[in-house]
Amino acid sequence: MYKQLFAALLAVTSVSACKAKDTDTKDQPAADNTARNARSREAMPVADQAVSNQSDLDVTQKIRKAVIDDGSLSLNAHNCKIVVNDGVVTLVGPVSSIAERDRVEKIARAVVGPDQKILNKLEVTN
Repeated sequence: MYKQLFAALLAVTSVSACKAKDTDTKDQPAADNTARNARSREAMPVADQAVSNQSDLDVTQKIRKAVIDDGSLSLNAHNCKIVVNDGVVTLVGPVSSIAERDRVEKIARAVVGPDQKILNKLEVTN
């Protein structure tokens, strides 16, 4: 008898806790970033638009390797998008600071040289 009563009480408590949790999350925005991703797809180049020739592929690989090899950068910076299309380098994605954004651009500049166009569209998240 006590086991059945305990089980029923536990079930009611669990349901109440779940309902309370649901009401708390209604005030918080959803973790869904679909709208932001859609905006990014429309305004920013994506990886499948890159690599139109072997030269662009080589530049992309060199920049990516240099970014990954830089241990001072955050995981976000290591994972930024590097899109090279007809020699134009575009950097896209979140980074932790302005200094980090500038560091990724400096790395790309070291690979492509001073005359190549670099579009730095990295966003500082903090």
